[in-house]
Amino acid sequence: MLRVRKREGPVQLRNSRIFKLALYMIMMTVIIYVVVYMPTPYMVNQPGTAEEIKPMIIVKEGDPEEKGTFMMTTVSVTYANLAMLITSQFNSEAEIVRKTPEQGGKEYVTQQVYYMSDSQSSAMAAAYAKAKLPYRIESEYLFAISLSTSPPPKGDFVPGDIIRKIEGKPVTRFEELTEMLKSRKPGEVVQVELNRDGRELEEKVELINLKDPATGESPAGLGPNIVELRKVKSADPQKQVEFAKTQVGGPSAGLMFTLEIYNRLTPGDLSKGYRIAGTGTMSADGAVGPIGGVQFKIVAADREKAEIFFVPEDNFKDAKKKAEDIGTSMKLVPVRTVDDALQYLSSLTPKAG
Repeated sequence: MLRVRKREGPVQLRNSRIFKLALYMIMMTVIIYVVVYMPTPYMVNQPGTAEEIKPMIIVKEGDPEEKGTFMMTTVSVTYANLAMLITSQFNSEAEIVRKTPEQGGKEYVTQQVYYMSDSQSSAMAAAYAKAKLPYRIESEYLFAISLSTSPPPKGDFVPGDIIRKIEGKPVTRFEELTEMLKSRKPGEVVQVELNRDGRELEEKVELINLKDPATGESPAGLGPNIVELRKVKSADPQKQVEFAKTQVGGPSAGLMFTLEIYNRLTPGDLSKGYRIAGTGTMSADGAVGPIGGVQFKIVAADREKAEIFFVPEDNFKDAKKKAEDIGTSMKLVPVRTVDDALQYLSSLTPKAG
């Protein structure tokens, strides 16, 4: 018995092709989403940049002489998709880490911006002090750097909110806020005037109980974690330091900011023609603190042909190991204070050419 196979007509053939094409496009869309767009709970850390600091700093009557360059170094932090997780397995300079709950949101970004601003202020204070130039510190405003969770705030706050007034009274200092609230009780409602992304807002905020573990006291508070933004002002307006806006956050450029500012405030060329990179937090008294990701910063500085790298003493061991691993000729100089860096630079012979 013969079986006769029925041939598909033109319409059936076209519909079959359309169905296959649609199925193919759906599959490709799913694959692209999974590989490229689907979020993962991981981040990839790798060498960032070594950026010249001079263009970031403005001083009206600063000494512009600088034949070399001072560079700050960064770590590149990327929220990883599946494709990046796969390729990072074959990159010896990449480190895959699990993302913490606070990373990636507005709260994290706000904290990083604050840390950079605070780093710049500390660098200015340290440089003015070393240059023996009088200055003062002024409080500009209070703002919410993060939202507490225990207990949570009962007002409508978001990270970055600037607190302008409490019950109609201007407030710029943390001590002023404490004084305004010291007679208040948890549960009372106060009127708070805020600036949020340039918009003026008024909120009715129920005060919460902020128990202090150290003293056992339970003062009333607004709820968010509040910090005070301070600016350093030179007594001589012509020596006022201003910073250009930057997309970089965090506190680790403090040391290099201090060296660049000091170079601009004093006569002569502190760089002596060398390409000088480094890292380290800076306090107003000149102390240099440790940072994270020093191994990535060593690579970033080497890629930009840095000849000298200042590294916090606590980070020196890790920095030295990485420098040896990549075979760099860059000179690593451990420092505990800005004075250590200045003494090393003063001992350098100016670079020929």
